[in-house]
Amino acid sequence: MKATVIKSTGSWYRVKSGDEYFDARLKGKFKLEDKRITNPIAVGDVVEVEQNPGTTDEWLITKIEERDNYIIRKSPRKKHHDHLLATNIDQAIMVATLKMPRTSLGFIDRFLVTLEAFRIPGVIFFNKTDLLSEKELASIHVIMDQYKMIGYTCTKGSVLREDLGLLEEVIKGKISLLTGHSGSGKSSLINHLIPEVDQKVSRVSDFANKGVHTTTFAEMFFLDHDTAIIDTPGIKELGLSEIEPEELGHYFPEFRALLGDCKFHNCLHVEEPGCVIKEGLESGRIPVERYISYLSMLENEDNRR
Repeated sequence: MKATVIKSTGSWYRVKSGDEYFDARLKGKFKLEDKRITNPIAVGDVVEVEQNPGTTDEWLITKIEERDNYIIRKSPRKKHHDHLLATNIDQAIMVATLKMPRTSLGFIDRFLVTLEAFRIPGVIFFNKTDLLSEKELASIHVIMDQYKMIGYTCTKGSVLREDLGLLEEVIKGKISLLTGHSGSGKSSLINHLIPEVDQKVSRVSDFANKGVHTTTFAEMFFLDHDTAIIDTPGIKELGLSEIEPEELGHYFPEFRALLGDCKFHNCLHVEEPGCVIKEGLESGRIPVERYISYLSMLENEDNRR
């Protein structure tokens, strides 16, 4: 019987087949094709399950179906290893906040580069607009315009005020991965969209201006038959994986349109002569903030492994 993994706790998995839900575990030891992946199964995986002989309520996962796509990050616990966040998703949504806590543009850019590397559409939702002054709201519009110009879907709102902008329209009929810093409002957002879920939430520390981790495992929640959201634990840092230095520029859409015109085919767009990316930066075609993010990712080799 085929089923979809909707929750992963590390050893046991919650799976859904039609309208039925089961708890299942891996049958024996699963051989990982990629030894650098810490988890063999992720939320979103389609698997084959069978009842454990001699039991009435224990199910075994016997096979993982081929994935349409997946998204990984550097493992926070195991050096030089990666961790699967989710598989078979239609898009990924970054819940960002200007304050309480602050989401840096560099963090957003790392998220977008990761999505570009795995060919997954990205959406940015700027939450907690109720906390912002008129000046701060104006700056949010500038940031949104910058990302819209590159080709990303952006919207803003406040879960507290039950104002989600265009987000409900954006998620309709799709499987969306939800990510962001702890305290950005992911769990509150899910509680608003699906009240019966009642995800645990915690306030952001006034002293540290950081959120407290309330989501400990990735889990898929259904708004209706065709719409689902995968909630993930809050991420402090987003280390990039499987990206070589000479490939990095290809995951910046505004770079991509110009790359073929650089003088050198292996141009890193730093000090090389005849670099059209540097020319685009000087002419204003390449946003300065995005170029700074590019340099940061290029220089930090550990975050590309």
